[in-house]
Amino acid sequence: MNESTEVIQELLESIGVDKNYRTEALTLLEKGESRYLRDLKLNFTSTLTSAHLSTKECALLGLSTAVNNNNTPLTVFFTNYAQEQGADAAEVAEAVGCASLLASNNVFYRFRHFTQKEKYTQIPARIRMQLMMKPVTGKEFFELMSLAISAVNGCEMCVNAHEDSLIKLSTTEERIFDAVRIASLVTSAGKVIF
Repeated sequence: MNESTEVIQELLESIGVDKNYRTEALTLLEKGESRYLRDLKLNFTSTLTSAHLSTKECALLGLSTAVNNNNTPLTVFFTNYAQEQGADAAEVAEAVGCASLLASNNVFYRFRHFTQKEKYTQIPARIRMQLMMKPVTGKEFFELMSLAISAVNGCEMCVNAHEDSLIKLSTTEERIFDAVRIASLVTSAGKVIF
């Protein structure tokens, strides 16, 4: 067994996937004995903890990102990880709901931003967002998840709005940065494990 195979198996086992599972992308990395595999494993491992976020927050951010990216193995992993870190069913559901709500918001507000037409800002959005009003995870953390998902989805308007809200809530820039870092690395892992 070569080193690439060992690294893949360690990564897969750490997320609860059979060590023999392969996607076409994983197979290509394995056949090429890519040095990137070690980076991928270390990057993914770094999503589980943070100096600025609790492990439960890391898990919920990972879950929301995995759901946003339609990634079943990572959704299952982060659901279990969140529960192990003390997340209850309502908090898990909120992370899932955040991904779904932000998917609509990011498309809608990106459209408004791209077109730059005043008329579109005057027409009511008619998107229900009650989930944002009194989130069970707290206003600050829900804004943090919203920012991370908006960054993944590439909505400049939403990223700026959520970052502004977080700064007004006295969130540190390190906390904001780590949330986006985690979302980016979960997205990265999901490109080869899906």
